[in-house]
Amino acid sequence: MENVKKVGHAKFWTDGNNIINLQFNSIEDYYTLELTTAKKYINIIANLCQGNPMPFIIDLRGFHGTFSTEAANFIAKSSVLNNLRISEAYILNSIGVKLLIASYKRIYDPLTPHITCNDFETATQYCIESRALYFESS
Repeated sequence: MENVKKVGHAKFWTDGNNIINLQFNSIEDYYTLELTTAKKYINIIANLCQGNPMPFIIDLRGFHGTFSTEAANFIAKSSVLNNLRISEAYILNSIGVKLLIASYKRIYDPLTPHITCNDFETATQYCIESRALYFESS
């Protein structure tokens, strides 16, 4: 883990594979991601990426909740994220979060390549492959 940043329910860091990692946990039984928090998250991601496009690993295994419509729209349409995000690998362990991500990707962000999986190794391999494809085609 390099350059770890923590804000509320989230932890952000980069790793040796030039992948940005996001880990979300809920302290409460149910959490809603609001627009002000989403803006903070995007600023942290931009600082960690330092202008370099990277794949994202988003670990939601400890998360129980949802996002506001405003936060979802902001994240999906963020020009900052659209310039930095190569792909997304979501690590999940609940059907509720899997349905949430499927809905988000279908409604708000159908263009960013993504995968849902159950473990860090699969997510990392997907990110390494998507990064290689991205830079081959650039």
